[in-house]
Amino acid sequence: MTKPSASGKSVFITGAAAGIGRATALTFARNGYVVGGYDIDEIGLKSLADDIEQLGGVVHTGHLDVTDPDEMAARVREFAEAAGDRLDVMINNAGILRAGRFEEMDIAGHHKEIDINAKGVVNGLYAAFPYLRETPGSVVVNLSSASAIYGQAELANYSATKFFVRGITEALDIEWNRYGIRVIAMWPLYVQTAMTHDVKTGTTDSLGIRLTAQDIADAILEAIEPSRLRRAIHQVHFPVGKQTKVMTIASRFSPGWLTRYANKKLSHS
Repeated sequence: MTKPSASGKSVFITGAAAGIGRATALTFARNGYVVGGYDIDEIGLKSLADDIEQLGGVVHTGHLDVTDPDEMAARVREFAEAAGDRLDVMINNAGILRAGRFEEMDIAGHHKEIDINAKGVVNGLYAAFPYLRETPGSVVVNLSSASAIYGQAELANYSATKFFVRGITEALDIEWNRYGIRVIAMWPLYVQTAMTHDVKTGTTDSLGIRLTAQDIADAILEAIEPSRLRRAIHQVHFPVGKQTKVMTIASRFSPGWLTRYANKKLSHS
């Protein structure tokens, strides 16, 4: 735990025990980052810590319910202090996905999805800001989704939370530019993780579930160290995978009625 990192940089990851979070934690560890992996799944965190230590990496883990602002503030503070009073990358990854017709799902589940996917991101941003501000070249990575391109049938509430992530990313990237903090969002389509294991919608039938957690982890690492072109145009949103890239470009030039029609057909609605 006290071994210095090769890069001297640190990354805090929510929802790190499995899926995208776990793949991202391992990827950053391989690249010399001090890794902070936090989740409610403490067994998964123990496995993650073991794997990172076997790689010769430095890792700090702990319980974190992202819906609890006080616990979020405590975990971020503890990690930043352990990493040498710096926070280079904050990754708001924790999230849940519930699929089905909006009116057929219970209201408590809708609220839980909002609490984790939207309020959890707010809690992470708020807690991380003081440490990001004091770390030159710091970056926030928020996990959005291709469902933030246009509202998705059978994923209405989930899609809405990702529109929230899109909006707060855009706004804070402007606000926090004065402090030298980049705020970016990753836009994957469906990813092969436990979160999508039992998900079956019109769009999963049409588009499949092609991306892996490692695809997203690799894209995150690339996004925080952008090419000269991406840095020159100050890219904020990073579509992941060919399908998302095509849909993102198409949505920019397509009239609203055509975008709606395409989404209707893809969802078999």
